[in-house]
Amino acid sequence: MALERTLILVKPDGVQRRLIGRIVSRIEDKGLQIVAMKMLQITPEMSRQHYAEHVSKPFYPELEGFITSGPVVALIIEGPEAVSVMRTLMGATNGRASAPGTIRGDYGASRQMNLIHGSDGVDSAKKEIAVYFKDSEIFATPLCITPWSWAPEEA
Repeated sequence: MALERTLILVKPDGVQRRLIGRIVSRIEDKGLQIVAMKMLQITPEMSRQHYAEHVSKPFYPELEGFITSGPVVALIIEGPEAVSVMRTLMGATNGRASAPGTIRGDYGASRQMNLIHGSDGVDSAKKEIAVYFKDSEIFATPLCITPWSWAPEEA
C-alpha cells in the first residue's frame, strides 16, 4: 500500500446544496487526512488546465460552464490508497446508479450534477493539485489520530 494524495472538489451544486460539511465529514470519518482546503471560483483557464483531455470534446463547453458557475471547495486528501478510497467513497458518476452509502448515492440523482470530483489516478492527482494549490498551501502535519487510523506498514 502507498500513502497517496488526491484532489477533491466539492462542485458548485454541492456548495449550493450546502453539502460541504457532510462531504468533509464523510472524508474525515473514513480516516483520511485533509492536508489542504479552500473555497474558490474556478476560472475558464483553470477549467481548461484541469480538464485538458476534454477541451476538444463536444461536451466540454457545458462542462466548463458548470464548473465555473459558482464557487467550489478544493481539498487535498492524504491517506493509504487515497485515490481509490475516495473514488469508492464518492460512488458512481451517475448519482442514480450510485450505491447507497456513497456520497453520490446518498445525495445525488444526476450524472452531470454529481456533487464531487476526485482524481482518477495518482498522476492525474499530481497534475490537478498543481492547478489549485501552491506548495505553501499544503499542511502535511501528522495527526495524533493517525496511528489509530492505519498501521505504519500501510502508509
